[in-house]
Amino acid sequence: MNKVLIVMGSDSDLEQMRPAWRVLEELGVGYEVAVASAHRSPERVVAMATGARAAGYGVILAGAGGAAHLAGVIAAHTTLPVVAVPIAVGTLGGVDALLSAVQMPGGVPIASVGIGGARNAGLFAAAILSATDAVVERQLGDFRERQVAGVEEADRRVKAKLGG
Repeated sequence: MNKVLIVMGSDSDLEQMRPAWRVLEELGVGYEVAVASAHRSPERVVAMATGARAAGYGVILAGAGGAAHLAGVIAAHTTLPVVAVPIAVGTLGGVDALLSAVQMPGGVPIASVGIGGARNAGLFAAAILSATDAVVERQLGDFRERQVAGVEEADRRVKAKLGG
């Protein structure tokens, strides 16, 4: 239960979802990436969702644009945490995907990050796994310390440029 399943509705979502697995790699968290569509391959989505726990996944990230029913369909078939990643596509630029994620009907909840927020989705997945995995907890803590160091370094650079 220490891996993340990353599902995207189309291969056109690849570049927007890549930050999710990049940060998981940085944290040393295992993952798998798959393409499955709630509308074009619903049986595949259901099989992935129902088999995810047995396959060792602890969190599922679901990236989709447009109507973005992928996360909801997955959540309907598993009790694992599901995080929607709204993909910026089409005339609404991902707002439709965001709203379909955050306006899920009661009873089968999902979490959602912002439009194009795959990196935060990966970090959130790691945080969920860290509740029961001390190694992931330590890696996430180290990551946050590196962020602090990066902000402090940026502060030094700005002060040096401003002569202070």
